[in-house]
Amino acid sequence: MAVKAKTEKNGRIGIIEIKGSLVGDSETDSFREAYSDLIEQGNKFLVINLKKVNYINSSGIGALIGSHTSYAKIGGEVKLAGLSNNVQNLLVVTKLIDIFDTHDTVEEAVQSFVKEKSLS
Repeated sequence: MAVKAKTEKNGRIGIIEIKGSLVGDSETDSFREAYSDLIEQGNKFLVINLKKVNYINSSGIGALIGSHTSYAKIGGEVKLAGLSNNVQNLLVVTKLIDIFDTHDTVEEAVQSFVKEKSLS
């Protein structure tokens, strides 16, 4: 698995792209480090791009919940983008679809933050 992090809108919106499987060990550690680093930089809004994720297990779900909890503690928010059918079905079964705001693309998720939070 590979994790890439970047920011948009003058660092106000963080974007993390995950490729491969989110199944624990170093995979989830890399993801946790990426969102923790963004929080340390003062970032309050995160989009997680799951377009290239082919599998998530319980450890991966735990990492997603961890990102949501960490951002909620600082008054921030996490949105998910690019869900495959498998990942979306997993979120529906676990009822996490009710917790995360989901979007088809990263651009849509970023624009929703811009509209909601006046981050233009």
